[in-house]
Amino acid sequence: MEKKKMELDIINPNCAGIDIGSKSHYVAVGQALEDVKEFGVYADELTDICLHLKSYGITSVAMESTGNYWQNLYVELERHGMEVILCNGKFTKHAKGKKTDVKDCRWIQKLHALGLLTSSFLPDQTTEELRTFCRQRTNMLDLAAQASHKMQKYLKLLNFRLDVVVNDICGLTGLAIIADICKGNLDPKKLAELRHGNCKKSEEEIAKALKGNNRSDFLFGLKQEYESYLFYQKQIESCDKQINTFLKHQINTDPQKKN
Repeated sequence: MEKKKMELDIINPNCAGIDIGSKSHYVAVGQALEDVKEFGVYADELTDICLHLKSYGITSVAMESTGNYWQNLYVELERHGMEVILCNGKFTKHAKGKKTDVKDCRWIQKLHALGLLTSSFLPDQTTEELRTFCRQRTNMLDLAAQASHKMQKYLKLLNFRLDVVVNDICGLTGLAIIADICKGNLDPKKLAELRHGNCKKSEEEIAKALKGNNRSDFLFGLKQEYESYLFYQKQIESCDKQINTFLKHQINTDPQKKN
């Protein structure tokens, strides 16, 4: 029985496929080996990719959203007036054969030419900028939380059971006591005097919890983590100010608000 050959129509005749890499990008403007060219990742080389594509009359480009390596090339392609289809890698996987950069870019070009690729959602620049600020703030929150956990670890190693007598070691009472410990005050009674009025435990009970072994290595570690915690708090505050300024600027420049 004779095998049937399936033919598909070319939907995007003037298209290219790009395999994104960390150190180089492979660009295919067709399916022949001579249609594939390797480029670097520096700014001038990204411009060369655009000029190379224009010389072949390419108007639409497909590439995978590999890590963060695609972002600069994406901006450069759009700046040169090209349509860019940014695809999820699971839609461009090659079913057979050994995976190579040359094969990948030709496969992406073929899928795009046949109209089989759809672009991932990309937010506008304003949303991207706000997302960057918010993600940075989240990173600082995570690091502050890690520093807090490490402070608690060193307090336990020192046998300062501050976690038993206060609800949160990073609350008013907890931070005041930790700050004084880091300054060299290891007297339980004097430390207990830093108790905030809202704290439910008495000074006597807090003093009992702060009789430790006073090991210098653990005190050093506690001081390091305390200083890190304060630094991340300042970074979070800086992020808050940046986000607030950004949002105010967007509201003031929004034409719909002016109307």
